[in-house]
Amino acid sequence: MFVLIMATFRVPRLLQQKVLLLGITVALVLRTIFILLGAALVENFAWVFYLFGAFLLWTAWSQLRHARSGDDEEYHENGFLRLVRRTLPVTEDYVEGRMVVRRAGRWLVTPLLVVMLAIGSADLLFAVDSIPAIFGLTQETYLVFAANAFSLLGLRQLYFLIDGLLDRLVFLAYGLAAILAFIGVKLVLHALHTNELPFVNGGEHVDVPEISTAVSLGYIVVVLAVTTLLSLWADRRRRELAAPTRKDR
Repeated sequence: MFVLIMATFRVPRLLQQKVLLLGITVALVLRTIFILLGAALVENFAWVFYLFGAFLLWTAWSQLRHARSGDDEEYHENGFLRLVRRTLPVTEDYVEGRMVVRRAGRWLVTPLLVVMLAIGSADLLFAVDSIPAIFGLTQETYLVFAANAFSLLGLRQLYFLIDGLLDRLVFLAYGLAAILAFIGVKLVLHALHTNELPFVNGGEHVDVPEISTAVSLGYIVVVLAVTTLLSLWADRRRRELAAPTRKDR
């Protein structure tokens, strides 16, 4: 998504690192708020795992359906960003590395601020499913925050590498769908195991097996490895079939 945003707003190459740093900072602040809210819900309302699990299963199905349709991803501005454009006057071009500039006696916002808000608000949508997913592995708030922080900070260094690999990882969406579905099932099982809802088993805990953290992490690693290897193999086959043979020459 960060790659699509950069392309949509035509961010100059020299400014992309700064945009990523500022956008990731905004995303980290918003995710921290989400994590604190999620931790409070998990601590006080065990039934929230039913909602987290159901949402992840629905997200997995949506991801799989999108992957099978073969539609190209496109970035669409969210409501928050459209509100910013309507409310604040925006310059037509980038002004070095500045987010606001004064012209003809009035202050204007540059596209640099808009794209930074686009990255931050777009990441907030990912937090809606990624944070419940990580709560499926651990309920330690510090670990949830650290995992999110390191993943976001790592994107700044990996951005340009990811840009070149996305087209080759053709089965990535299937792998992500499998992971989200697995964690969704894990959360539902955990919710049943700690059940307190009166209309489920009379408010008593349901004796169901729980999936350990070690099994969960092992499953994620295996799925990502298989997805990557199959994607690279398929991309290689596609390139070989597309390459002209000697007879064609």
